[in-house]
Amino acid sequence: MSMQYLADKGMEYAQRAITADRGGDYENAIKYYKIAIEFFTKYLTLYPDSPLSDLYRELISKYKSRVKILENKMESSNRIQDSQIQEPENAFEVLYPGKRPSRKFSDLVDLEEVKRALKRAIIYPVINPSLYPLGWPRAVLLFGPPGCGKTELAIALSNEINATLIHVTPATVMSKWLGDAEKNVKKLFETARKLSSTGTPVIIFIDEVDGLFQQYSAEVGGEKRARNQFLIEMDGLSGKEYSNVHVFVIGATNKPWALDIGFIRRFERRIFVPAPSKEVRKMLFEHYISKLAKTYKIGNLNYDLLADLTENYSSADIVAIVKEVQSNIVEEISEKKINPQERVISTEDFVNVIKKHKPSIDSSLLEAYKEWSKQYGTLDVF
Repeated sequence: MSMQYLADKGMEYAQRAITADRGGDYENAIKYYKIAIEFFTKYLTLYPDSPLSDLYRELISKYKSRVKILENKMESSNRIQDSQIQEPENAFEVLYPGKRPSRKFSDLVDLEEVKRALKRAIIYPVINPSLYPLGWPRAVLLFGPPGCGKTELAIALSNEINATLIHVTPATVMSKWLGDAEKNVKKLFETARKLSSTGTPVIIFIDEVDGLFQQYSAEVGGEKRARNQFLIEMDGLSGKEYSNVHVFVIGATNKPWALDIGFIRRFERRIFVPAPSKEVRKMLFEHYISKLAKTYKIGNLNYDLLADLTENYSSADIVAIVKEVQSNIVEEISEKKINPQERVISTEDFVNVIKKHKPSIDSSLLEAYKEWSKQYGTLDVF
């Protein structure tokens, strides 16, 4: 069976299931959901590396959950109120100031060129909009290796301008009721414009944006309509009606080469978020170990050695290493019943963890990021 056939048949039966479900025909809804699940499962078995594989895994999970709900409903003697079994209203998470981590740019180690680019693209237009008679960028793409700070940058940026942050993932947008994906996109931007009309900047942060804006191969109708709606909404942000409204779209991706050219053009600023250099890795170790120093004694650590040993390690990898050392020390103190102040943390503690903790960055992809940035990037940080 071809990839397209399996995807089309899965979507066909999913739509039948949704129609039956909404009409109260739960018996047929269950039957069609199960058939759709079979097609998607077959798709994943034959094409596990497809760019749409994550979406279909999410759909399988959603439909299995729905089948359980409907089966319980049919077995129950008392009818469950519809409000108890509905999907959540929104396919996105709204994080208001004070309801998210409070980190700002000053809390992030290095990434100075990236911070500067974000200040130019977003912070300065928010502070002094009257200085931009030609307008300002409405969409920014952050691309680079995983675990190097793209999500942290979006959170810190929202705190710098006291913005409302709307967090979106392709799976949450596309894995709702199949026919509602397009409505989810409309609702997303309607919510953003409504919030910004009160004078509050709004950032729509789309994590793993390549899952939504990938190239058109193996695409089905519902996905295409949702994608087209995104194009319309993003173009609308640059219209005269919203010329003074501060709504920004920030996309983050580890695979910029998977993006469709139409969406690449919509992101007016395309900023590479690099893997930490040796000097930055040293700074990261110093930063996070300083937090341990508030509780434990720290020996004369060889930070240069730690930085040398962690080539191709992401920022997140280094944080994980420091946390693992912390866990090892806590285990030792607990098991041996020793005074925490008697246990001095040494370079060897970190070396032992690094030996077991492999880097998450594929060095072979670094050249691919460099080439993509040369072709499409708007910030040269190589």
